[in-house]
Amino acid sequence: MIDLKLVSNVGGDDKMGGTQPEAVAIDFFARFTNSEQFDKTFKEGMGLVEETANYLDGPGRVDARTLDRTGAIAYATESMRLTTRLMQMASWLLLQRAVAAGELKSNEIQREKLRINLGDIGEGNVIKGAEQLPQGLLALVEHSLRLLERIRTLDAMLKGRETATPTPVASPVSAQISMLEQAFNQNAFSLGGR
Repeated sequence: MIDLKLVSNVGGDDKMGGTQPEAVAIDFFARFTNSEQFDKTFKEGMGLVEETANYLDGPGRVDARTLDRTGAIAYATESMRLTTRLMQMASWLLLQRAVAAGELKSNEIQREKLRINLGDIGEGNVIKGAEQLPQGLLALVEHSLRLLERIRTLDAMLKGRETATPTPVASPVSAQISMLEQAFNQNAFSLGGR
């Protein structure tokens, strides 16, 4: 579980008769997977998978028939890159949702994470005949690359949270109380010495 300690105003008594701050764990992974940002990314990713499938099975077939041999090879190559990229991104999105729902055990999560590779599914090398690729395919490729960058950013943030050491963060109120305590303690010493 990814957590970060946050200090709240509940707990035991302090020196001045008030309450002492207590650390409370917040599960940022759960908050992220239940966030509007994740939901939007999830819907966009799954929508792009469907849109791509519809294109490749429909208008894409028609577009591919107009290409010469070099263009057809470029089309097949770019289509394969696109579908591979989308499969990896969809796998990542589905894994995050399954983890958040508690559908997987710890060892299953690790095994699934090893299957997903967001690193080698980017743009790739320019291929001969790419200038012939239809606009419909190019638009899907561009959309997938933009979405991939967002998913890579989210993945890096989650990995950073998994390895981060939880750090207590003091609330502004407890920081002010601490400063007041110090000030009163210093005044007590100077008044007692007179």
